[in-house]
Parts: sequence; structure tokens; C-alpha cells
Amino acid sequence: MDELIPINIVVADRSYRIKMRPEEEEAVRRIMKEVNEKIIEFKTAYAGKDIQDYIAMALIMYATHPVTSGGIAQGNAAPFLAEKLQHLEDLLNANL
Repeated sequence: MDELIPINIVVADRSYRIKMRPEEEEAVRRIMKEVNEKIIEFKTAYAGKDIQDYIAMALIMYATHPVTSGGIAQGNAAPFLAEKLQHLEDLLNANL
């Protein structure tokens, strides 16, 4: 099994400690930077909402518009993320 390293990521000013393979760290940090930038963009555009609303909006945007959001379709994410997303999609399709 690959050696996992602990890293801290920040989502909407909250810190989370996760473990991952060292070769995944750069891609995860880049994606988290994009997510946080999108949350800030939503805060500016839709003032007065709760932080959970901004997080949900960013999540929905990434889930429904991977081409325009800098996601998998543009090749910005590491292959491990594509595999994990495909697995989740397969599980969802199996339950339909």
C-alpha cells in the first residue's frame, strides 16, 4: 500500500486534515484553491447568504459544469480524481 501523508486543506476558512498519496498533493491543493476562489466569487455576487449556501453553490457548479469549472473535462484534475468520480457515478447508476 502507498504511504499516505497528512495535509491540511482549507475550505471556506475551515481547516481539514486529510491523508493522501504524496503525488496527489499538488493537484488537491490546486483544486482546493479553485474551490475557495469560487466560494469568494459567490460571496461577492450573492451577498447576505450563509457560508453553507456558497459552498453548496460551488459544489453544484463543479458537479454540473466540469468543462467550465476547470474540472476533469479540462484535464486540470489528477487521474486519481477522475477514477474516484467515475466510481461514484457507477455506484449512482447502479442504484437507479
